[in-house]
Amino acid sequence: MSTSSAYAARLPDSQGNIAYSNEDNAVWSDLMARQMPNITRYCARPYLDGFARLALPQNRVPQCNEISAMLEPLTGWRVTPVPAVIKFERFFQMLSEKQFPAASFIRNRADFDYIKEPDIFHEIFGHTPLLSDPRFATFSHAIGKAGLRAGPNEYTWLIRLYWFTIEFGLARENGAIKALGSGLASSPTELIYSVLDDVPERREFNIIDIMRTPYRIDIQQPIYFVLDDIDALLAAADRDLLGDVHHAQSLGLFAPTYPPKQKAS
Repeated sequence: MSTSSAYAARLPDSQGNIAYSNEDNAVWSDLMARQMPNITRYCARPYLDGFARLALPQNRVPQCNEISAMLEPLTGWRVTPVPAVIKFERFFQMLSEKQFPAASFIRNRADFDYIKEPDIFHEIFGHTPLLSDPRFATFSHAIGKAGLRAGPNEYTWLIRLYWFTIEFGLARENGAIKALGSGLASSPTELIYSVLDDVPERREFNIIDIMRTPYRIDIQQPIYFVLDDIDALLAAADRDLLGDVHHAQSLGLFAPTYPPKQKAS
């Protein structure tokens, strides 16, 4: 995982608040206004229920401590500001402590339509509604606990499980495909693509297959995994996920279904 970023972390004051500028708040407001119709139409019920529970402010960037105050009574989770990208070890440690690491900056206008690294809009708008649901909260905690027992050669196998569920998972509701993942909920283009487009392959949820499926972060996904029953995440949380990693490693990775990344000339 890269630890470099084009953005600088925004540091909280002694009260845990970050001084976002008027322009920061305007970017948040515009992002919210653009994405609200999309999530209403294309997101799955667990995400929408969580979004309603949190009642995020629409005209300003929310503070992590105010989101934590709403999450803790629901699932015991908190949101903690961090730099844009952190190492796997710290990521798993924080999940194991029921702390969600949230990049504290917000994108600028140049990156309004697409930002490769996570920002506070992705973290709060995308992730925290799911963390208000005990099933997603329990599953995220289980991945963190498994990560504490993992070694460096096992990290990416666990991250693929997080990627294809918490970040880019789909759900089947009343026969229709809906978006679950945080990366989808916060993306104006991939949200619609993941649900409606004929190009990507939509596979049934299978932990071993997920761990064996490579991905790229800088393209729309060619493969998504679909949950027929959200309660399957609770069953997954009870599994020996590190044992699943070892099983997946013994089988090896599937061949990528995307083109190789072009090297800069």
